[in-house]
Amino acid sequence: MTAIERSRTVAVVGAGTMGQGIAQVALLAGHRVLIYDIDAALAARGAGSVRDRVERMAAKGRLDRAEAEDAIGRIDSAAALEDLSAAALVVEAVVEDADVKRALFAALEEVVSPDALLATNTSSLSVTELAAGLAHPGRFLGLHFFNPAPLLPLVEVVSGFATDPAAAERAYRTVLGWGKTPVRCADTPGFIVNRIARPFYAEAFAVYEEQGADPATIDAVLRESGGFKMGPFQLTDLIGQDVNEAVTRSVWESFFRSPKFTPSLAQRRLVQSGRLGRKSGHGWFPYGPGAALPQPHTAAPEEAPAKVTVVGDLGPAAELAELMEEAGISVTSTEHGGPYIQLPGEGQLVLADGKTSVEFADVVYFDLALDYREATRIALSVSEDTSERTLAEAVGLFQGLGKQVSVIGDVPGMIVARTVAMLIDLTADAVARGVACAEDIDTAMRLGVNYPLGPAEWHDRLGRDWAYDLLHHLDERCPGGRYAPSLALFKLGYAAGGEDEAAFEDSEDAEEGPDEAEGTE
Repeated sequence: MTAIERSRTVAVVGAGTMGQGIAQVALLAGHRVLIYDIDAALAARGAGSVRDRVERMAAKGRLDRAEAEDAIGRIDSAAALEDLSAAALVVEAVVEDADVKRALFAALEEVVSPDALLATNTSSLSVTELAAGLAHPGRFLGLHFFNPAPLLPLVEVVSGFATDPAAAERAYRTVLGWGKTPVRCADTPGFIVNRIARPFYAEAFAVYEEQGADPATIDAVLRESGGFKMGPFQLTDLIGQDVNEAVTRSVWESFFRSPKFTPSLAQRRLVQSGRLGRKSGHGWFPYGPGAALPQPHTAAPEEAPAKVTVVGDLGPAAELAELMEEAGISVTSTEHGGPYIQLPGEGQLVLADGKTSVEFADVVYFDLALDYREATRIALSVSEDTSERTLAEAVGLFQGLGKQVSVIGDVPGMIVARTVAMLIDLTADAVARGVACAEDIDTAMRLGVNYPLGPAEWHDRLGRDWAYDLLHHLDERCPGGRYAPSLALFKLGYAAGGEDEAAFEDSEDAEEGPDEAEGTE
């Protein structure tokens, strides 16, 4: 199935920011573009805004002058829905109201040609539900662009229950030809991005609610140790607490209130108080003139231990042995027992595994890092029983490696580790249920929300059983189902043979098939 020809018209219904962005993408790809809105004046202004942006691109040298003038001549507004009759593709970007969208598409069916594709840009409504009642639901699908559409490359191509595979393929190739990066997914709550991304927010909020650390510290750890570009508290302030919480609540309700997606009570209180983030002047953090962002907790300087013993295989933290030697710390290794780092005072330094410090005698947990060499901050977790000497040696050790240290409460799984484990679990479950393939999920999470690694790639790096073991321990300490590892993750960890890097592909081959689908605010 080939892409829609550049000679064919693309129509966009809805003249808001997203509609204008989608129109600009199609226009610069070479199509004639029509913008329609129920308010004809808005449609005309929307087309004018796109022309202005194209003109500015040419003025700044980002677009050839002749190409810009040609594009400006190919965009117009439509005064009536009937004016869209020649469109080969109509993309809807109107208010997120299922009744409004269904009525619109029913009217469009009476106007466009039989071979035209109809697409919704919804990020939260069911594509299958919107297609219900259409005479030809096979040509209906979701094209979920991310805002701003001209800049962000990702587009989720969503197939509803009745979507014809040929229609989805034609839409996929069209979007690819527009210079975007499309990913295929089934119609389930949240599509890919808004489904898989929920733990990034939820686990941070949970650590805060459990009094493990303050928002500034949690954000700093996820950025400076986990490699995420922005922490969840700062990000939700930027998005808007009301918007982010509404998406979380929508996904939770759509999954029949699964504990995996339970919203945060702390965020609910924030929304109820009117602290919606940057747009209201206050969210998790204060904004406006004179406002200063709170700083993360950073431990005072301590002396690095002169020597340590690495007991067993440190797994994802194995690089620490080399870093310690480079820092002048004498390292002795033994293969038996562990895994942990034995400190001079007999305390132990253990990578976060879903257990708590209070369960052991003089244990300090340290959090997962995307790259221990490049990380600039490490979180340590201690209990009331941890000796002052052990904590001081643990702090000094990481400071000796050039890291800032944040000491948090005795939270099982800590911050980065539990977040990454949950992302991996939701990805394994989504792949097993046919929502999307692992490669497309990784692509979506890297391009849609700028994650440093896709969850499947993280799983392959950490090992087959790492996420399962951590969540199993977490589930024992925090029962209720939220952290119960999915069957798919269990199979990846213990039941699927083969090499680590093939794990997610093995799961896809074994359980390929149609399912429901899911997207991130």
